[in-house]
Parts: sequence; C-alpha cells; structure tokens
Amino acid sequence: MPIISMFYGIIISMYMIDNKRHSTPHIHAKYAEFEASISIPGGKLLAGSLPRKQLRLVLAWIEIHKDELLANWDLARSGEIPYKISPL
Repeated sequence: MPIISMFYGIIISMYMIDNKRHSTPHIHAKYAEFEASISIPGGKLLAGSLPRKQLRLVLAWIEIHKDELLANWDLARSGEIPYKISPL
C-alpha cells in the first residue's frame, strides 16, 4: 500500500485496486495504533477510527487536496502507483 503523505505522525496511504472493500474513493490513515478509511468526497469515516484531533487534521488535508486525491484514486484503481501529496 503506497504511502502518499505523512504529517503530525499520521500516515496516509491508498491501496492499489481496492474497489472490493469500498467502491467509494477513499484513503487510509494510520496514527499510532489507530487506523481508518475515510472517503475523499465528503470526508465520511468508512471504517476504523482515529482520535478526534488527528481525524480533524486528516479531514482538513483531504479538503485541501481533494482534486489530487481523486486523480490518485483513478491511478490506483487502474493499478498504477499514486503520486505523493504535500503534507498538511
């Protein structure tokens, strides 16, 4: 699972060809022992959990980089490696 960004101890990644688990465009965020899947459009928590502060940081980052994330989603779904995205 390629890491596309890291900030404030949060690791953001995107599975390649992950349309079996969730068909909604999403990212995976890890922080310490917490892990969550979050939709790109809308910032909805799809699975898992993050502490409130880290979830807010991830949601702000998604909002800032929504277009880049959706482009990466298309790359990942076609089996290509997504690009790195600037941290928060």
